[in-house]
Amino acid sequence: MYEAASLAHGNTKVIAGRRWDVKPRSVFWIAFLILAALSTLWSLASPIFSVPDENAHATKAIAQVHGQVIGYQVPGIRHTVVDLPAEYTYAAHILCFAFHPNQPANCGVELGDEGGTNWFNTWVGAYDPLYYYAVGWPSLILDGSAGIYGMRIVSGLLAAVFVAWGFQAAMSARRSRWMPLGLAFVAAPMVVYFFGSVNPNGIEIASAVALWAALPRLLEQFDSRKVAAELSLLPRWHLWTIVAIASVTLATARATGPLWLVIVVGICFIATGWIPVKSLFTTARSYVPLGTIAAGGIFSILWTLSGGSLSNQAEKSDAPLVGASFLEGFVHVLRTTPAFVQQAIGYFGWFDTPLPTAAYWLFVIPVGILIVLAFTASKRRGLVTIAVVTTAAVFVPALVQGYSVSQTGIIWQGRYGLFLYLGVTILAAWLLSAKQGNRVAFLSTRVTWISSTMIAAYGLLAFVVVMWRYVVGSGEPISEMWKNPAWQPPLGWPTLVALYALVSIAFVLCTGWLAARAARLDDGAELTVSSAAVDSLTEPALRG
Repeated sequence: MYEAASLAHGNTKVIAGRRWDVKPRSVFWIAFLILAALSTLWSLASPIFSVPDENAHATKAIAQVHGQVIGYQVPGIRHTVVDLPAEYTYAAHILCFAFHPNQPANCGVELGDEGGTNWFNTWVGAYDPLYYYAVGWPSLILDGSAGIYGMRIVSGLLAAVFVAWGFQAAMSARRSRWMPLGLAFVAAPMVVYFFGSVNPNGIEIASAVALWAALPRLLEQFDSRKVAAELSLLPRWHLWTIVAIASVTLATARATGPLWLVIVVGICFIATGWIPVKSLFTTARSYVPLGTIAAGGIFSILWTLSGGSLSNQAEKSDAPLVGASFLEGFVHVLRTTPAFVQQAIGYFGWFDTPLPTAAYWLFVIPVGILIVLAFTASKRRGLVTIAVVTTAAVFVPALVQGYSVSQTGIIWQGRYGLFLYLGVTILAAWLLSAKQGNRVAFLSTRVTWISSTMIAAYGLLAFVVVMWRYVVGSGEPISEMWKNPAWQPPLGWPTLVALYALVSIAFVLCTGWLAARAARLDDGAELTVSSAAVDSLTEPALRG
């Protein structure tokens, strides 16, 4: 199962310990296939533009790949106007079901039908263009709704790549027994729902996940206090590649991206301590990826400042508390944090499709167990880390919204904080996987099996509820989905539900299997680390 190996780090030859028989490449493909399947099924499960702001993002992407990067201003029309090809003409009645949970999705017209306009006034017209180029190209070869579904699928595949990188980095070290659980929350329905939509929020979450998972592993390789047996099996350049691409993507996904990047990186620095951070910045080979990340951040900031994608002054009717003070906005967000958390873990559509209240416990219990274990098992730095990341998850939204409330009003939504909430679970699992988590190590496999099953059940329940809402409307009995479906998604809702159930089973099996493998590897950690320590002590004596 294991084989001895030696690696050269810099000029010092160290013992790498035992190599895991599940290769990092296999971990990547397992995670990619499962996340790609989940996001693709979500992309097909709901009608086009049923995801918040998807009409604005999709029309920008369509116009952009057809040559119109920003759009133009029209007197009397508030937002930036973009031109649309004839096959993508837009009529407001497409969204006849939005905000009306009892209305199934068969009430509207199709994208590209006669009577629609060949332009759309999108409120994201001046956003950073990189994401829209990446997902907009299917509209060049597909027409109407098919083009939107194609863009959704591409967006989900891109997100799956970043999440798979995160799994690969997280599982590449021998001490990783809790990491499958920490990353399992990426399969939460609200996360994969946005992965499979035309909305940069999805790629923002996915790139943050990759960064949360890969940056601590990279910093471990710069930590002189760790023996080689505790280091990642991935070469440093591979981890740097993941960190650099994820950082640039996070920084350019939305206007707030550079701030999110600083927050994620800063918390990871706190988690690992000053020694590896100093070593990283004083190593010459770090300058190229650091320069790439800096260039991406600067580009995003300059585009935001020059392109006009910062929010304009809102009117009183646009959002609550327009013109309010920082303190009023800050306190309001803190008071409504429970509502934002509910939005983040399961509130679909244009805030018209909540889940049954009892269902949320299927998700909350695994999160609570992981965080409580991290708090109880961690020592000083671990306690500081988990305290900082949980505090950030609560207070960063309040601080950001308080700063902008006078201009924008309260526009924060729970999904904007998903990149922080997932950071809590990933870092909690990383801390538990370290030596300080040895006291509860015996629980890792069992807790991962149970928790991943609960997450999968929660996801399947959410999938069925959302299909119910659009197929017959939430006001009708669920049995009407069989008897008299008013709307059908591509492939039909029974096929999609069956496929989602199969993928959910695969998710549980793979997550539990990875946790069991990691636990077996970790069970031999003390012996291997001790052997490396003995070798490091005896080698000078033998030379003498």
